[in-house]
Amino acid sequence: MIVRESTSSLPDRLEDLTEILHACVHAGASVGFVLPFDQADARRYWQDRVFPVITPERNELFSARQNGRVVGTVTLGMDMMPNQPHRADVAKLLVHPEARRQGLGRALMTVLEERAQALGKELLVLDTRSFDPSLSLYLSLGFKIAGEIPDYCRNPFDERLEPTTYMFKRL
Repeated sequence: MIVRESTSSLPDRLEDLTEILHACVHAGASVGFVLPFDQADARRYWQDRVFPVITPERNELFSARQNGRVVGTVTLGMDMMPNQPHRADVAKLLVHPEARRQGLGRALMTVLEERAQALGKELLVLDTRSFDPSLSLYLSLGFKIAGEIPDYCRNPFDERLEPTTYMFKRL
């Protein structure tokens, strides 16, 4: 089940979200963090950087739930400059490693796209590490490659710098 989280529900989802982010980073996801990365780091990210900006006008958080537990998440970012009210950003598509290969990433993206369209958005933009499996998912969902930036992000496990691919989709 995919749910758009309300601001009042976020504290109840904190531990699940913390576990998802922690597990994804330890599984090699390039989502802004590097090792060492502990549960407290993940919890602070949600509490300090995400929860305060989840509002209907700025950002909406969607979650995938199984058996009452959040196992996946993605954010629709709508806090744009005045010349960009027609677009939105896709951020932090995360599926817990134990819940992957079940179509949850696709389901999260489908609901996010439907919501973006309902809000009158005409363009979605995202970036992903160039060789991540998510690139194939985004391409299969109709996203197009805008370009690649070399040495954009650090590998979560070591000092290697890796490229990031920017993508877009017209709705």
